[in-house]
Amino acid sequence: MQVDWTPLRRELARHRAIGMALRFWWRDDDATKLSAALDQLETTAVALNVPVHLAIIPALAEASLAQHVKRSDHLVPVVHGWQHKNHAPSGQKKAEFGAVRSGAIAELQRGLDQMRQLFGTGLVPVFVPPWNRINPSYLAPLADAGYAGLSTFTPRQTVYVADGLMQINTHIDPIDWRGTRGLKDPATLVAQTVEVLAARADGAVGCV
Repeated sequence: MQVDWTPLRRELARHRAIGMALRFWWRDDDATKLSAALDQLETTAVALNVPVHLAIIPALAEASLAQHVKRSDHLVPVVHGWQHKNHAPSGQKKAEFGAVRSGAIAELQRGLDQMRQLFGTGLVPVFVPPWNRINPSYLAPLADAGYAGLSTFTPRQTVYVADGLMQINTHIDPIDWRGTRGLKDPATLVAQTVEVLAARADGAVGCV
Protein backbone atom coordinates (compact mmCIF):
# COMPACT_ATOMS: atom_id res chain seq x y z
CA MET A 1 0.00 0.00 0.00
CA GLN A 2 1.37 3.37 -1.03
CA VAL A 3 1.20 5.99 1.72
CA ASP A 4 1.03 9.73 1.06
CA TRP A 5 3.50 11.23 3.52
CA THR A 6 3.10 14.76 2.13
CA PRO A 7 0.86 16.12 4.94
CA LEU A 8 3.30 14.87 7.58
CA ARG A 9 6.35 16.22 5.77
CA ARG A 10 4.59 19.57 5.43
CA GLU A 11 3.79 19.74 9.14
CA LEU A 12 7.33 18.71 10.11
CA ALA A 13 8.67 21.45 7.84
CA ARG A 14 6.45 23.96 9.65
CA HIS A 15 7.86 22.80 12.99
CA ARG A 16 11.37 23.27 11.64
CA ALA A 17 10.56 26.71 10.26
CA ILE A 18 9.29 28.00 13.61
CA GLY A 19 12.17 26.37 15.50
CA MET A 20 9.95 23.97 17.45
CA ALA A 21 11.63 20.77 18.60
CA LEU A 22 9.72 17.55 18.10
CA ARG A 23 9.69 15.61 21.34
CA PHE A 24 8.00 12.25 21.53
CA TRP A 25 8.01 9.01 23.44
CA TRP A 26 6.99 5.47 22.64
CA ARG A 27 4.99 3.20 24.97
CA ASP A 28 3.98 -0.43 24.51
CA ASP A 29 1.60 -2.07 26.98
CA ASP A 30 0.76 -5.48 28.49
CA ALA A 31 4.21 -7.10 28.54
CA THR A 32 4.61 -10.15 30.78
CA LYS A 33 7.09 -12.50 29.07
CA LEU A 34 9.52 -12.92 26.21
CA SER A 35 7.87 -13.35 22.82
CA ALA A 36 8.39 -13.01 19.09
CA ALA A 37 6.37 -9.78 19.17
CA LEU A 38 8.70 -8.34 21.82
CA ASP A 39 11.71 -9.36 19.73
CA GLN A 40 10.27 -7.52 16.75
CA LEU A 41 9.52 -4.46 18.88
CA GLU A 42 13.06 -4.35 20.22
CA THR A 43 14.55 -4.87 16.75
CA THR A 44 12.56 -1.86 15.52
CA ALA A 45 13.65 0.22 18.51
CA VAL A 46 17.29 -0.64 17.90
CA ALA A 47 17.03 0.12 14.18
CA LEU A 48 15.51 3.53 14.95
CA ASN A 49 17.74 4.05 17.99
CA VAL A 50 14.63 5.11 19.93
CA PRO A 51 13.88 3.56 23.36
CA VAL A 52 10.44 2.09 23.95
CA HIS A 53 8.83 2.27 27.38
CA LEU A 54 7.51 -1.20 28.15
CA ALA A 55 4.44 -1.17 30.41
CA ILE A 56 4.80 -4.46 32.29
CA ILE A 57 2.10 -6.14 34.41
CA PRO A 58 3.81 -6.68 37.81
CA ALA A 59 1.84 -9.69 39.04
CA LEU A 60 2.35 -11.57 35.76
CA ALA A 61 5.90 -10.54 34.84
CA GLU A 62 8.32 -13.42 34.35
CA ALA A 63 11.89 -13.36 35.62
CA SER A 64 13.22 -14.13 32.12
CA LEU A 65 11.60 -10.93 30.84
CA ALA A 66 13.26 -8.93 33.61
CA GLN A 67 16.67 -10.37 32.83
CA HIS A 68 16.28 -9.59 29.14
CA VAL A 69 15.07 -6.03 29.72
CA LYS A 70 17.94 -5.32 32.09
CA ARG A 71 20.38 -6.26 29.32
CA SER A 72 18.64 -4.11 26.71
CA ASP A 73 19.59 -0.54 25.85
CA HIS A 74 16.23 0.13 24.20
CA LEU A 75 13.58 -1.37 26.53
CA VAL A 76 12.59 0.82 29.48
CA PRO A 77 10.31 -0.84 32.09
CA VAL A 78 7.37 1.01 33.65
CA VAL A 79 4.49 -0.26 35.82
CA HIS A 80 1.24 -1.41 34.20
CA GLY A 81 -1.30 -1.72 37.00
CA TRP A 82 -1.05 -4.78 39.23
CA GLN A 83 -2.83 -7.77 37.60
CA HIS A 84 -4.49 -6.02 34.65
CA LYS A 85 -7.79 -7.21 36.08
CA ASN A 86 -11.08 -5.46 35.38
CA HIS A 87 -12.82 -4.25 38.55
CA ALA A 88 -15.33 -1.93 36.90
CA PRO A 89 -18.99 -2.35 37.88
CA SER A 90 -21.21 -4.06 35.33
CA GLY A 91 -22.04 -1.82 32.40
CA GLN A 92 -19.05 0.51 32.89
CA LYS A 93 -15.86 0.71 30.83
CA LYS A 94 -13.08 -1.62 31.90
CA ALA A 95 -10.67 -0.36 34.55
CA GLU A 96 -8.46 -1.88 37.21
CA PHE A 97 -8.22 1.34 39.18
CA GLY A 98 -11.51 2.97 38.29
CA ALA A 99 -14.06 2.51 41.04
CA VAL A 100 -12.81 2.98 44.61
CA ARG A 101 -12.33 -0.45 46.17
CA SER A 102 -10.71 -2.06 49.17
CA GLY A 103 -7.12 -3.13 48.62
CA ALA A 104 -6.49 -1.01 45.53
CA ILE A 105 -4.04 1.38 47.19
CA ALA A 106 -2.07 -1.57 48.55
CA GLU A 107 -1.90 -2.95 45.01
CA LEU A 108 -0.38 0.31 43.76
CA GLN A 109 2.43 -0.08 46.29
CA ARG A 110 2.74 -3.81 45.68
CA GLY A 111 3.10 -3.27 41.94
CA LEU A 112 5.93 -0.77 42.38
CA ASP A 113 7.71 -2.98 44.93
CA GLN A 114 7.45 -6.03 42.66
CA MET A 115 8.79 -4.14 39.67
CA ARG A 116 11.69 -2.71 41.66
CA GLN A 117 12.56 -6.23 42.80
CA LEU A 118 12.51 -7.49 39.20
CA PHE A 119 14.14 -4.57 37.38
CA GLY A 120 16.18 -2.79 40.02
CA THR A 121 17.46 0.67 39.25
CA GLY A 122 16.50 0.32 35.59
CA LEU A 123 12.82 0.74 36.48
CA VAL A 124 11.27 4.11 35.67
CA PRO A 125 8.57 4.66 38.36
CA VAL A 126 5.77 5.63 35.98
CA PHE A 127 2.30 4.15 36.46
CA VAL A 128 0.31 3.15 33.38
CA PRO A 129 -3.25 2.19 34.43
CA PRO A 130 -4.75 -0.66 32.42
CA TRP A 131 -7.20 0.60 29.80
CA ASN A 132 -5.73 4.10 30.46
CA ARG A 133 -8.33 4.75 33.15
CA ILE A 134 -7.76 5.77 36.76
CA ASN A 135 -9.94 7.30 39.45
CA PRO A 136 -8.58 10.68 40.63
CA SER A 137 -8.70 9.40 44.22
CA TYR A 138 -5.69 7.20 43.44
CA LEU A 139 -3.42 10.02 42.28
CA ALA A 140 -2.15 11.17 45.66
CA PRO A 141 -1.59 7.56 46.81
CA LEU A 142 0.48 6.97 43.68
CA ALA A 143 2.79 9.82 44.65
CA ASP A 144 2.88 8.63 48.26
CA ALA A 145 3.87 5.13 47.10
CA GLY A 146 6.89 6.50 45.26
CA TYR A 147 5.70 6.87 41.69
CA ALA A 148 7.09 9.87 39.81
CA GLY A 149 4.81 9.75 36.77
CA LEU A 150 1.43 8.75 35.39
CA SER A 151 0.71 7.92 31.76
CA THR A 152 -2.73 7.56 30.20
CA PHE A 153 -4.07 8.48 26.75
CA THR A 154 -5.08 11.77 25.03
CA PRO A 155 -3.72 15.25 25.88
CA ARG A 156 -3.19 15.92 29.57
CA GLN A 157 -4.99 18.73 31.35
CA THR A 158 -2.14 19.63 33.69
CA VAL A 159 1.56 18.85 34.10
CA TYR A 160 1.34 17.56 37.68
CA VAL A 161 -1.75 15.63 38.73
CA ALA A 162 -0.53 15.30 42.33
CA ASP A 163 2.43 16.57 44.34
CA GLY A 164 5.51 15.17 42.58
CA LEU A 165 3.47 13.11 40.09
CA MET A 166 3.98 14.26 36.50
CA GLN A 167 1.58 13.16 33.77
CA ILE A 168 3.15 12.07 30.46
CA ASN A 169 0.46 10.78 28.10
CA THR A 170 0.33 9.00 24.78
CA HIS A 171 -1.60 10.62 21.92
CA ILE A 172 -1.73 8.10 19.10
CA ASP A 173 -2.68 4.42 19.28
CA PRO A 174 -1.76 2.58 16.06
CA ILE A 175 -3.99 -0.42 16.79
CA ASP A 176 -7.57 -0.73 15.53
CA TRP A 177 -8.93 -2.26 18.73
CA ARG A 178 -12.60 -2.03 17.77
CA GLY A 179 -12.14 -3.40 14.27
CA THR A 180 -9.42 -5.63 12.90
CA ARG A 181 -7.30 -5.45 16.08
CA GLY A 182 -4.39 -4.94 13.70
CA LEU A 183 -2.64 -1.84 12.47
CA LYS A 184 -4.87 1.09 11.59
CA ASP A 185 -4.98 2.31 8.03
CA PRO A 186 -1.65 4.16 7.45
CA ALA A 187 -3.45 7.18 6.00
CA THR A 188 -5.42 7.44 9.24
CA LEU A 189 -2.23 7.31 11.29
CA VAL A 190 -0.62 10.00 9.17
CA ALA A 191 -3.69 12.21 9.59
CA GLN A 192 -3.78 11.66 13.37
CA THR A 193 -0.07 12.44 13.68
CA VAL A 194 -0.46 15.64 11.69
CA GLU A 195 -3.41 16.65 13.87
CA VAL A 196 -1.41 16.19 17.08
CA LEU A 197 1.63 18.02 15.71
CA ALA A 198 -0.46 20.90 14.41
CA ALA A 199 -2.19 21.27 17.77
CA ARG A 200 1.19 21.47 19.51
CA ALA A 201 2.54 24.01 17.05
CA ASP A 202 -0.60 26.12 17.46
CA GLY A 203 -0.35 25.95 21.25
CA ALA A 204 -3.53 23.95 21.69
CA VAL A 205 -1.90 21.12 23.68
CA GLY A 206 1.23 20.61 25.74
CA CYS A 207 4.30 18.80 24.55
CA VAL A 208 3.44 15.58 26.37
